[in-house]
Amino acid sequence: MDGLTEAKLRALAGARSFDRGLGYLDAVTGVEVGDAWVTATVHGTQRYKVELALDEPGGLVSECDCPYGLEGNFCKHLVALGLTLLARRESLPRQRRAAQNRAQDLDAWLSGLSGEELLALVRDQVAEDRQLRRRLELRAASARGDLAGVRARVRELLDIGPFAQYGYVEYADARAYSDQAGQAVSAITALTASGRADDAIALAREAMQLLAEAVESIDDSDGGLGQAGAALADAHHEACRAARPDPEELARWLVGHVLGDADDLTDIDPLDYEDVLGDRGMTVLRELAVGAWRRNRTGWAEKYLMERLAKAGGAVDTLVAVHAADLAPDGRTHLVIARELDLAGRPGQALEWAERGIRDARDLAAVDIALVDHLSDRYTRVGRLPDAVALRRHHFGARRTLLTYRQLRAAALAADCWQDERERALALLRADAEQRQEGWGSGPVLIDALLDEKDVDAAWRAATETGADEQQWLTLADQARGHRPADALGIYLRLAEPLTRQTGNTAYEQLVSLLLSIRDCHRRRGTLDEFTTYITALRTAQRRKRNLMRLMDQHGL
Repeated sequence: MDGLTEAKLRALAGARSFDRGLGYLDAVTGVEVGDAWVTATVHGTQRYKVELALDEPGGLVSECDCPYGLEGNFCKHLVALGLTLLARRESLPRQRRAAQNRAQDLDAWLSGLSGEELLALVRDQVAEDRQLRRRLELRAASARGDLAGVRARVRELLDIGPFAQYGYVEYADARAYSDQAGQAVSAITALTASGRADDAIALAREAMQLLAEAVESIDDSDGGLGQAGAALADAHHEACRAARPDPEELARWLVGHVLGDADDLTDIDPLDYEDVLGDRGMTVLRELAVGAWRRNRTGWAEKYLMERLAKAGGAVDTLVAVHAADLAPDGRTHLVIARELDLAGRPGQALEWAERGIRDARDLAAVDIALVDHLSDRYTRVGRLPDAVALRRHHFGARRTLLTYRQLRAAALAADCWQDERERALALLRADAEQRQEGWGSGPVLIDALLDEKDVDAAWRAATETGADEQQWLTLADQARGHRPADALGIYLRLAEPLTRQTGNTAYEQLVSLLLSIRDCHRRRGTLDEFTTYITALRTAQRRKRNLMRLMDQHGL
């Protein structure tokens, strides 16, 4: 309990979740204190179960079954429980000692019961608790070697029927179904532990198919079914390591599984089975994967399997062939190939593939920007600076943006040819600005480029001739007010005027920022009396906006 502090809760949750947790203090009910844990229910969008384990060696351990908590986050519901415990700090040690005494008393009582009395107690609990009954039925069937009984119970647990209305399991019932699926996985794991790994393999595969069919009819927003699928994959892998099935049969099943629909839920990686498959099984696995890929070279699952096998075996040429069979028109696949060849120590071929990606692109404006960056970087590394400039020039010609202008400038400066490139680039941007239609949302890129270079006078002329958007005018005024305060003042006054008709803190903050700039312009011009007259009139007209008045007061306006 010493590690539980308000500062610790804030650090674990983050400021946003912590602040939200403050609003849930009245929603915490059913607080139960154990020796080393505390549980409760927090009423939010639904009722969520929360638990804090205290005094753990690794720090505060927590669980909440809300969607955010299931992802491993310290959510607002846990914050609410933690703050509730802090409010009860004085009574908590006493409650924990009482819980420990109760646990010891219960253990002593159970230890003193006879076998018949314990059996009667268990039978009473089984009659009252359906979940306990199912778990014990599974254990009993497994213990007596009744595979048919275990299979029947597993199929019953994975049946969506009891949870589904009109054939679909809604979000409110999905967690209960996922819990049942977890029980089925536990039963399969128990088969392996009892020396029946062969049966566990068969049952795990059957359960995977059942889960794959069920997931289509379940709202698994919380990901509970995905967790059950991952646990089922682990159970299958564990059973295979124990039973050592026929390598060729296992290879065939693995390929069929990863290329089928069930793998979306279990996400099995065949390479995890390499120690079970051995050389013979891996050979069959590769042959089957190659055959499947050749039949469907553009299939995502087939490509991914081939890619995994090729990378694991260091087969770069195979990896290149897999990607080359389905090249994207924007060049991103060429980039993948180039990077793989670079990693393999084959820079010449890597460069050829990157260049081919640019050549093959039907539209340079749509080419993957990462490919352009990659090729430009490679040209620069090997001293081919003119080629880097030409690439950036062509890309800028196809995509005339501030980013591509900056990239062209960087390449040309490195090649000591920026002056000529700049004139050509600005000519293109000037032509775009002259053709720009009134009412477009963003201003000319020409203005952005000139402002980026701090060429204020040229930017001012261009804005006057071709127009600019409000953000560009504001930036222009900010850059110009040092030597053109009168011009900047006109812009600030024009931008401030519509804000005086708006309400809300965002508008007020923008207006005050402009007022500070207006005052600075008057100061530079030596006309602060004019500013005093302006601000007095403004305060009179805006006096009902209390938040604006408060903000102006804070800034001395």
